[in-house]
Amino acid sequence: MTDAVSVQWFPGHMAKTRRLITESLPLIDGVVEIADARIPVSSRNPELNAWLGDKPRLLLLNKADIADEAANKRWIRYFAAQGIPALPVDCKTGKGLGGFSALVNDRLGHVLEKYHQKGMVGRTLRLMVVGIPNVGKSSFINRMAGGSRAKVADRPGVTRGNQWFTVGKGIELMDTAGVLWPKFDDATVGEHLAFTGAVKDVVTDVELLAVRLLELVGLRYADRLSERYKIALPAETDGPALLELIGRKRGMLLSGGVVDTERASVMVLDEYRAGKWGRITLELPDDEKEA
Repeated sequence: MTDAVSVQWFPGHMAKTRRLITESLPLIDGVVEIADARIPVSSRNPELNAWLGDKPRLLLLNKADIADEAANKRWIRYFAAQGIPALPVDCKTGKGLGGFSALVNDRLGHVLEKYHQKGMVGRTLRLMVVGIPNVGKSSFINRMAGGSRAKVADRPGVTRGNQWFTVGKGIELMDTAGVLWPKFDDATVGEHLAFTGAVKDVVTDVELLAVRLLELVGLRYADRLSERYKIALPAETDGPALLELIGRKRGMLLSGGVVDTERASVMVLDEYRAGKWGRITLELPDDEKEA
C-alpha cells in the first residue's frame, strides 16, 4: 500500500480551549463527548481524560447514518464495557437524539438524587459538550435547542468560545470550541482525521490522501466503490491505479487524455465525506477488548 499521509497540525487556540474547559468544570455536572462514528478512536481527543477528571461522561457517535451499522453496534458494546454509555446519532437530522434525555438520566441519575437530598428539586443539569473540530457539536446543540442558535459550518474550528444553551426541561448545554491535540503520535490517527475533514486539506497532500482512502476502503468495502463508480476493482487494491480509473470513468481528463488526478482526488474525498459511498466505518474495536 501507499505510504501514510504526513499530517501536520498546529492548533493555536488549544491552550485557550483547555483553560476554558478546565475553568468551567466546577460549573458542570457532566460531559457530553461527541465523536465521529466512522472513526471513534481517532476522533476522540486523548487529552480530554486528563482535563475532565472524574466528571460523568456520555458519548454520542455522530454521523452514525453514514457509518457501518454493524460496526456501530460493536462500538456501543465496546464503550459500554469501559463504563461509557454511547448513543449512535445523526445530529443534522436528529435521528437517535430521542434517546439523549434517557441516556442523561441514566448516567447522571445519582447527581439528580444528590440535588434532591439537598432540597434542590428541579435543579437543572448542566452538561459540557466537547469534541474535536467538525465532529458535529454545533449541529447537536442546534438540534437540541430547536433552532440554529450555535454557529455551524462544515469546516474545522468555527466555534471559538463557551456558550450556554437551554435544550429542554432540566438540561443546559455548554458549547466549547473544538480542539485537536498538538501532535499525532500515530500516523493513522492523523490520516483518518484528514479523511473525514477534521483536519483541513491544506495541511495534507490531497492526491496522496485520496489514494490512501481508496486503498483502505477498497480492502473493506470494495463493493461500495464498484457500485458508486461503476467500475471493476483490480484483484489487488492499488490506490493510484484506482484513482486513475475513477477519474477516467468520470471524464476528468486533461489535454492528451491524461487523467486530472487532483480534480479526481477532490471529488473522491468530497463524495466519501458526504456519505455517497454508502455506510462505511474506517475503525473497528479490537476484538479481544470487546464485551
